[in-house]
Amino acid sequence: MPIEITIMVLGAAFLHAAWNALVKKASDRLLVLSSVALGQFIVGSFLVFFTKPPDPSSWPAIAVSCLFHYLYYFFLFHAYRFGDLSQVYPIARGVAPILVAGGAAVFGGEILPPAALFGVVLASTGIAGTSWTQRGHATFNKVAVLYAAGTGAVIAGYSVSDGIGVRLSGSPFGFIAWLFFFEWPVVVFALLRRRGRLIAAWRAHWESITGTAFSSVLAYGIVIYAANVAPLSAVSALRESSVIMAALIGTVAFGERPWQTRIAAAAMVAGGIVIITTGT
Repeated sequence: MPIEITIMVLGAAFLHAAWNALVKKASDRLLVLSSVALGQFIVGSFLVFFTKPPDPSSWPAIAVSCLFHYLYYFFLFHAYRFGDLSQVYPIARGVAPILVAGGAAVFGGEILPPAALFGVVLASTGIAGTSWTQRGHATFNKVAVLYAAGTGAVIAGYSVSDGIGVRLSGSPFGFIAWLFFFEWPVVVFALLRRRGRLIAAWRAHWESITGTAFSSVLAYGIVIYAANVAPLSAVSALRESSVIMAALIGTVAFGERPWQTRIAAAAMVAGGIVIITTGT
């Protein structure tokens, strides 16, 4: 796996951790999630006029990916409704790389070498393992776990469809542009759900909303581009290292505990990343 792609995806993971730190501080989940969708829609609306349209063969993948994205917002919203962020998020992101490896093999004919597959499993285990660091400090909720696992399955679904679609598109940036553009139903839903209050909230919190939107757009765009040139399961595992980055930020910056299990999980993910990078 090219080192420059590894660096790009790890950078995207950091951006993902950054905007999820904003989610963690937010009291209004719908505001944050709709801001992510709004940022992507605005960027997509601009890019569709300046990029080459994706090949018609990639449009079914765009449609499937959009459906998975809509389901992602639904599952993520309800997972956070019932569960703690420090448990829900790692479960969702930890499940995804393993499912992406299976989906890429079945639908994309992409078979990882044994060493790289072991790296994916190791990284995924470390990611999901962070969900247990707060077990003694949060109420265990089976409904939240089910929604978190469902979120992970949805993430795997759009990761595979994005990877296949961008390779068929002949225009990675055109594919990204249209995928972002079709976030508009999420924005419309949020506006109708909140009626006039959402616009007022956007105006009141425009600084954090702008940061969230910018980070999410850049992070996701980088990942889709990387999927055009690197194995899907490897990209997914590297991307989900954002969970560990967020956990380490919480440990160092916010004094969250226990720190021992967080560091152990981070070491597992780091080892998995090294194996993935050298084994693909």
